[in-house]
Amino acid sequence: MPETQSYLEFQGIGKTFPGVRALDDITFGMDEGRVRALIGENGAGKSTLLKVLSGAYTPTTGVVRIAGRDCAFHSTADALAAGVAVIYQELNLVSDMTVAENLYLGHMPTRKGLVSRKTMHAHARKQLESLGESIDPSMKVGRLPIGQRQMVEIAKALTRGAKIIAFDEPTSSLSDRETRNLFSVIRSLKDRGHVVLYVSHRLEEIFEVCDSVTVFRDGRHVETFGTMEGVNHDVLVNRMVGRDIHNIYGYAPRAHGEPALEVEGILGRGLTEPASFQVAKGEIAGFFGLVGAGRSELMRLVFGAEPKRSGTVRVLGRPARIASPADAIRSGVMLCPEDRKKDGIIPVRAVMENLNISARRKHAYGGFLINEGWERKNAREKVDQLAIRTPSLSQLIMHLSGGNQQKVILARWLSEEMKVILLDEPTRGIDVGAKSEIYSIIYALAKQGIGVVMVSSDLPEILGVPDRILVMSEGRITASFSRDEATEEKVLKMALPTAGRKAA
Repeated sequence: MPETQSYLEFQGIGKTFPGVRALDDITFGMDEGRVRALIGENGAGKSTLLKVLSGAYTPTTGVVRIAGRDCAFHSTADALAAGVAVIYQELNLVSDMTVAENLYLGHMPTRKGLVSRKTMHAHARKQLESLGESIDPSMKVGRLPIGQRQMVEIAKALTRGAKIIAFDEPTSSLSDRETRNLFSVIRSLKDRGHVVLYVSHRLEEIFEVCDSVTVFRDGRHVETFGTMEGVNHDVLVNRMVGRDIHNIYGYAPRAHGEPALEVEGILGRGLTEPASFQVAKGEIAGFFGLVGAGRSELMRLVFGAEPKRSGTVRVLGRPARIASPADAIRSGVMLCPEDRKKDGIIPVRAVMENLNISARRKHAYGGFLINEGWERKNAREKVDQLAIRTPSLSQLIMHLSGGNQQKVILARWLSEEMKVILLDEPTRGIDVGAKSEIYSIIYALAKQGIGVVMVSSDLPEILGVPDRILVMSEGRITASFSRDEATEEKVLKMALPTAGRKAA
């Protein structure tokens, strides 16, 4: 039964885009002093609901009710005025302004008609201290680490009187320490009577910080668990995907061939000493490290996205002169970047164009006229092959879920003559069902004899998928473990900075 007389209520919320029903009759409520998880596969409707709550989207049907009053938000300013703040992965801060200026942007304290910086800094410091932070209010936001920037975003919401605070994948770029600090702040918000909504694909976080959970599937409200008593991982996965996924990783050993990729003494930005490693045909080599360890930087150096100061790369035993991504692609080395929205897709272009954009050069008439027949045929084949969920090939890729965007990037490289693929955080921000599908694609690539490098900050994933695990810390490779040797304790110990490793 739907909850009644709650502080925050969604009543029959529906949202339709051209060709897509993103939300369908969403009805549930939340009381004050509660932390509610919103979970579901990518595309289930969680983020769309938050955008309705924030005023970024106007619902097609239904109403948001706060403290018994129907609210019609036509902008984020309307939602803020009603005490609603949504904190997204891409933080809404001005990097070149100070912490205090960001906190009070648009409502700076004044004295005799002039901005009172002394008052503003004092209020900012007090608000930050209430969150357990001792950040200098005069510091430029762009100089802060991501964890502290997130605290500034929370403090900004509180200065505007936000009673309802929603978090969308808040830990995706945080270290373990920053994550623990965030959880402490969320518990404090709960104790102070705030309504907190928490969207995350990391189910272990749900059990740690949330006291209730609402499950979405295909834009619909499947079930709300008012408490976490009797709720476990398998129950949530079953409700999310509509089926049981007992072994999400699905690992199976396979034969390895000669080296597909050999990297020798590569050095550049982000590395503190030359890095060397190799990956065999059919092998999946995993790279693990904490934030700032140099994993992504190493992949970008191999791919030619960053200039290297030294080092050589060989592909299938032959030297590869890689000074740019175009050189890497011609050599058969492909990269799925860590930030797919920033570096992997063209958000305002169609699925078909994003999928074909690399390989079209080989099929264009006269080298420059687009071969629309080939592009449509190739896109349809790859969409079917990878089970990409899109209403049409002409759908803008920005409207696809994160998992389906990732599949489009993989399909792009499947359209090339791929020998090696570098996968940097291939399942970040992707739900458990889509993760299982991505793993199946990775195994299929390896079975075809492609050398696979997989970077992940998810320790269970790095132990569950690769054949071999390489560990990085402080810009260098510190260890290599076979799948059978690797344990959480061993891998984490070698991922710690040197001082921490000595103390461990």
